[in-house]
Amino acid sequence: MDNRPIGLLDSGLGGLTVLKKVMKKLPNEATVFIGDQAHMPYGDKTTEEVIELTRRSVNFLLSKNVKVIIFACNTATAAAMEVIQKEITPQIIGVIQSGSLAAARTTKNNKVAVIGTHVTIESHAYSREIKFRNPDIEVTELATPQLAPLVEAQRDYAYNIDVVGDSLDSLKEKEFDTMVLGCTHYPIIEKEISKVVGSTIKLVDPADQVAQYTENVLKRDGMLAGKKGKREYYTTGDCQKFTEIARKWLDDPELVATHVETGEDL
Repeated sequence: MDNRPIGLLDSGLGGLTVLKKVMKKLPNEATVFIGDQAHMPYGDKTTEEVIELTRRSVNFLLSKNVKVIIFACNTATAAAMEVIQKEITPQIIGVIQSGSLAAARTTKNNKVAVIGTHVTIESHAYSREIKFRNPDIEVTELATPQLAPLVEAQRDYAYNIDVVGDSLDSLKEKEFDTMVLGCTHYPIIEKEISKVVGSTIKLVDPADQVAQYTENVLKRDGMLAGKKGKREYYTTGDCQKFTEIARKWLDDPELVATHVETGEDL
């Protein structure tokens, strides 16, 4: 039994999609979420910058005495997880490994598309992980840098469709039956993405597997909570905006976010 909280970090609000799945799977667990909105998006930064920004969020979560840390951000997972895991004791759970496993299990024709930020796509982390599970799978990777800022901007459906359509245009000539939403912001515009690619394409949200894997880790290590814990929300950006959006996405009218500073601007 371990009543310490689960820590989650993201470059912005997208990681709330992971938190929502974790809360549903593990309703008794206390959680601490930090969104680094002041430096969002991570996808157009250098690997070194992503590592440093992620390290700041990790240090904040460690100050909250978390028992495990979920990198609810594909870019942070791709660029920083391996480096930072060597620096800290708590286990880090990333979204890329979970999403890759789900994609390998989902595809029927062994053709998978992955969309994500420049850093995630250029790391080829999804391609490596998917092929590790099944070398016969053909992986098409596409950077879609406009989509995460689109989600944070909270535009209307028609506008979203136009931006998503432009972003995914080069995939029209590609053959695939499964698409990995390789950024935790993307499930928020899943309807728009499905409309553009077609309803026959299976969309994989890595958050589902992350929640299951987190439960497995806590059970394995005897760290499941013995009582219902509290939820804490922090942002390095506008806490009023964060609170408004998070209340809607998590269906919690009482949710309140707190502003924090994690370090000087890069």
